[in-house]
Amino acid sequence: MHDLNALFLHVGSYCRRDVITCKPDDRLVECAALMRRNNISSLVVCEEETLFGILTDRDMRNKVVAQGLNPLALTVKEVMNSPIITIDEEEFLFEALHLLSRHRIHRLVVTNRSGRLTGIITDSDLLQIQSRSPQQLVRKIEEARTVKDLKALHQQVQSLVGHLIGTGVRIRDLVRLIAHLNDRIQLRLIHILRSGDFTFLPDNFAFVVLGSEGRGEQTLTTDQDNALVYADELKPPEVMYLKEFSQVLIDALISTGVPPCPGGIMAKNDPWRRSLSQWRSELDIWFTTPTPENILNVSMFSDLRFLDGDHSLVKELKDHVSGRLMMDQVFIGHMIANMLRFIVPLGWFGRIKTEKGEHAGKVDIKKAGIFAITEGIKILSLSEGILENSTWNRLEKLVLAGKFDKDVAEDLMAAFDTLVYFRLHTQVNAIRDNREPDNRITLERLNRMEQEQLRAAFEMVRSFQGLLQRQFHMGQQTL
Repeated sequence: MHDLNALFLHVGSYCRRDVITCKPDDRLVECAALMRRNNISSLVVCEEETLFGILTDRDMRNKVVAQGLNPLALTVKEVMNSPIITIDEEEFLFEALHLLSRHRIHRLVVTNRSGRLTGIITDSDLLQIQSRSPQQLVRKIEEARTVKDLKALHQQVQSLVGHLIGTGVRIRDLVRLIAHLNDRIQLRLIHILRSGDFTFLPDNFAFVVLGSEGRGEQTLTTDQDNALVYADELKPPEVMYLKEFSQVLIDALISTGVPPCPGGIMAKNDPWRRSLSQWRSELDIWFTTPTPENILNVSMFSDLRFLDGDHSLVKELKDHVSGRLMMDQVFIGHMIANMLRFIVPLGWFGRIKTEKGEHAGKVDIKKAGIFAITEGIKILSLSEGILENSTWNRLEKLVLAGKFDKDVAEDLMAAFDTLVYFRLHTQVNAIRDNREPDNRITLERLNRMEQEQLRAAFEMVRSFQGLLQRQFHMGQQTL
């Protein structure tokens, strides 16, 4: 297996399952003997399926021997590291590598979705896939000191994606990696600013990302969509300080190579930087006045994802949006109607229709299919109170809840994967050719098999639009 492909294995398929444990009240010397007998350097501390911490030989050396303490008088809980840092077995290895680097530790405890211990994974286990891996890029990002450093690293992200797209990595995993690395760049930039000119920022604010960035579905030309929410009790000088911070942050992001939002949906602009109560009021206005702009704004905000700051502020906003949508079928209808305006470019006998004029011979993959799928799945999810962010996760939850046919869901996700792949592949090729990447694919550059894959994906999008049209009783429209 290629070393880069290995990074997309699930942690559960790679970790060691034979974990030796001890209890918090066990005597330290007995645990040291247990470690020696098994030739291991750590024990997971747990009791009755509750994880308490981890005990390592380094802990005993630094906290006991170096301090001149009597090991015979100590128990595990007096020496162990707690709270314990864990990773879900369904996460990817590149995320495990990031956690090891971020926390400067040598091992992670692996759990299942219920939080139960299932294994352990160490940095030694992962050494064999260190070369030319996202881990090296993550480490460089976390060590960056300037905006110039981050700009170079943003370009390295594009190079890494260009390499990975031809190695057989699933497109949804590749998109997830792009989002992961872009998040790391933004978080590092925020850290640099807060360690420099903005040392005294208040704690009770949150920087959030929206749209495709909020869904974690970015490709290589995704512009930034973000906002800022702050607590109502902040004083005017603190609010002005946050305004200055937002402006510097967004300008710095643009400098690193992240395109600005053409519609101005960025935290540096006043409409996208509000207190919690102001955001609630603004959202209520959007819901009660369903203009095309307000429908788009609600859709963008429905993808709200926390990136940094006070997470509780974001949860309140997400709950507010979800609550309004679940009760407002009229607004849901407006969102469906907006989604149906995007016509699938298929003519007679399934022929793919291309644009004319400036973009003759091309098809806008985003407008032709991606938008309809992401928007349609979002609407279905929010109307059922499902708060997942990514399109893939939303559809999975809909199937599990019995709200969407499993076979149809598999076909729809296959179509989505196909469209995202063509979009990303086209962007990679544009960057390699020193052209400005966009969302348009030149039809004649696809071979017959690829054109058939694209046609089948568009057919599935059109079928999905018809399904939503019937489910929400939208009447006849040209699809």
